[in-house]
Amino acid sequence: MPVVVIGIGKEILYVNPSAEQFFDMGAGLLTKQKLVDLIPFGSPLFSLIEQARDRSATVGERNVDLSTPRHGDKHADVTVTPLLEPDGAVVVTLQERSLAQRIDRQLMHRGAVRSMHGMAAVLAHEIKNPLAGIRGAAQLIEEHLPPSERELTQLICSEADRIRALIDRMETFGDTRSLPRNPVNIHEVLGRVRRVAENSFAKDAKFIEDFDPSLPRVAGDRDQLIQVFMNLVRNAADALPETGGEIMLTTAYRPGVRLGTAVAGERLSLPLEVTVRDNGAGIPADIQPYIFDPFVTTKRCGSGLGLALVAKTIGDHGGVIECDSAPRRTVFRVLLPMANGNIQGTDNA
Repeated sequence: MPVVVIGIGKEILYVNPSAEQFFDMGAGLLTKQKLVDLIPFGSPLFSLIEQARDRSATVGERNVDLSTPRHGDKHADVTVTPLLEPDGAVVVTLQERSLAQRIDRQLMHRGAVRSMHGMAAVLAHEIKNPLAGIRGAAQLIEEHLPPSERELTQLICSEADRIRALIDRMETFGDTRSLPRNPVNIHEVLGRVRRVAENSFAKDAKFIEDFDPSLPRVAGDRDQLIQVFMNLVRNAADALPETGGEIMLTTAYRPGVRLGTAVAGERLSLPLEVTVRDNGAGIPADIQPYIFDPFVTTKRCGSGLGLALVAKTIGDHGGVIECDSAPRRTVFRVLLPMANGNIQGTDNA
């Protein structure tokens, strides 16, 4: 989380790397400024600092507006703690609301997955069995028709197969088996996805990579991670303009994010960040909050289950996925846990 030490004259004495990212400015420049140079004078942050000094105690407030023309719309939960020295100094800790909202959305995705599990069980019982009878009847009728009149029976069979495939995909949401987690080289996963994409559905796209070569291995299942990023890259390719389409893949180490998950009741650290970015038209603003919900899609012929399944798989890994979208810039950001020595089969090479 961003941490800033403020002196008695509101001068900036210290910032950590997260604060540099938050204010989009290096420590060398930040420590030459005062807080009023970064935050509007009327911000509630200033009154919180005064309260902390007056009471000699920690104070905090949720959802404080820290927006500026330079940094755009920013809100954070703020905690201010007085320091013994230097005299009058305080420590300001910020937790961006985007992080809190990201965790809330992840919990909502898991709730949607549980709903899908129940729905799939009902559909499997009430639809799949009668559907098999309908398909069988259509095949029997087809045997007694001349080839020129078989179009409708073939349509019945193909639609029955399509509905069955849809229900089969929904049933995957009910898979509650524990995920086998092994050390996975995420760059090998992304390389595999890129090779497939460049030779099939994304032939005309320009791929850009910005990888951290020292990134630790991910704790997860290689095949499932390939499927996750294949889905995200395919969505990016579908959104690209006819000319000048770009897909950017990045990896980075982002320490400091910890999340309680459903994986064995653990509290996991999620320092590994992988993003898939495209320069397509973007996702409509009214759909963005629901993009990982089942049956929500922007594609004319999409089922709306692809991203829901991606969210489930990332959740099974103990991770978080989020989406930020604007015209010509859509980013899917995945945070994952790293492998450690306690995972069976760990390879430190």
